[in-house]
Amino acid sequence: MSEDPHRASGHALVIGGSMAGMLAAAAVADHVTSVEIIEAHELPEGPEPRTGVPQAVHIHFLQTGGCEAIDDLLPGCTDALIAAGANRIPVTSNMLIYSPEGWYRRWNRATHHVITASRDLTDSVVRRQVLKHPHIRTRTHTKGVGLLGSRRRITGLRVRNADGTHADLYADLVIDASGRASRTPQWLEELGVTGLGEERIDSGLVYASRFYRAPVPTRDWPVVGIQADPSLPRPGNAGGILPIEDDRWHVSLMGAPGGHPTADAEAFEPFARTLRHPLMADLLKNAEPLTDVRVTHSTANRRIHYERLRPGPEGLVVLGDAAAAFNPVYGHGMSAAAQCAVALRDSLAEGRNPGLTHRAQRAIGRRIDTAWTLAVGTDIHFPTTVGHRPNLPERLLRRYVSRLSRAATGSFHAATALTDVLALQAAPVSLVAPSALLTAAVGPLRRPLDQPQFTRAERRLLAQVGQSAVDH
Repeated sequence: MSEDPHRASGHALVIGGSMAGMLAAAAVADHVTSVEIIEAHELPEGPEPRTGVPQAVHIHFLQTGGCEAIDDLLPGCTDALIAAGANRIPVTSNMLIYSPEGWYRRWNRATHHVITASRDLTDSVVRRQVLKHPHIRTRTHTKGVGLLGSRRRITGLRVRNADGTHADLYADLVIDASGRASRTPQWLEELGVTGLGEERIDSGLVYASRFYRAPVPTRDWPVVGIQADPSLPRPGNAGGILPIEDDRWHVSLMGAPGGHPTADAEAFEPFARTLRHPLMADLLKNAEPLTDVRVTHSTANRRIHYERLRPGPEGLVVLGDAAAAFNPVYGHGMSAAAQCAVALRDSLAEGRNPGLTHRAQRAIGRRIDTAWTLAVGTDIHFPTTVGHRPNLPERLLRRYVSRLSRAATGSFHAATALTDVLALQAAPVSLVAPSALLTAAVGPLRRPLDQPQFTRAERRLLAQVGQSAVDH
């Protein structure tokens, strides 16, 4: 790093107290003398809503790759999440997933897991762990308004304080984790940095979500998911039920243009009945709504290729939704952010040589690639999607992945090949490895299921609350 006398020695600034921002602070804390998180709003003490996170009202979960990344940065954090009430769900042993190709089986051999909880609980546990670090402090009610420095080197951040005054904060490293609302592209342009490549692929999906009191205990209850089918001549819609803390279900419904869900509470469960299978609607009949319906329209996939800036300004790194925001239906946002934070930490561990932040940004870009490929590789096949239409190779790949998914309805090896990638533990290219190609060619080894695969214990619990519709 440079010896500019106006800059704090070994000081890092993180823009945003988001999940990505907290994990970025944890990533750099042992490589600098101090870290300051710049947050425009107040940070809650516990599992309470944080201003500026509208997506928190929709379902969230951590994939295996994200859990491992968080525990790498914050040892014991996922155990703390579970102790606080989150659920550890084995994949696919405790999942009821209706894919376009049919019901996935609940194999007895769990290969991965997801952690389900409200976003407020997940944020609070991670935040508490991060802020224990003696090098990390927060500056709330403070908003970044511009970068300091030049097109070759960023030296800090100009901020606006709560009283409207401005201040210049100098640092060796500035990390933008401010989310979809990031202003870094505009700030860089003001410094003469142009040519940022951006991709935006939008399926037009709208989310509607609410919390329910579950009619059954949620510990060891399965995740429920009804996926959209791009091949159907109707607006794509989908939904999911996650068992979360306090015996609640977090329920989200999604619909594409021509079939958007709304904030009308009376229309929520009828919309669930329009999905490709009535399971979610049937389950919700005996659940008690606890909240109003909240709707979000900001679901586009957007990626800004900071890793392609040559040369990019030293002293600046961008990660989280500020670098790449995904359609939330695929559940990769938090996990990808955690993996990007690990990539940043590992880059810093290699030493502060010239080009450090560019190397870190490239490493972050590689971690983004898998989640980006998964999201846009599906979204481009919906007829309502704008920003990219599938070409012939992409259509052929889609047909192949659909064949592999059909095999996964009755083949453990096919299911594992898919979940390795969905868990962010393998690259998408692994799906065309010789073993996967053979598995897809052979197809399902067991007869496809014609109904959701509830266990006897789950059926007993449902029978106790008068639920018989699981026999669809």
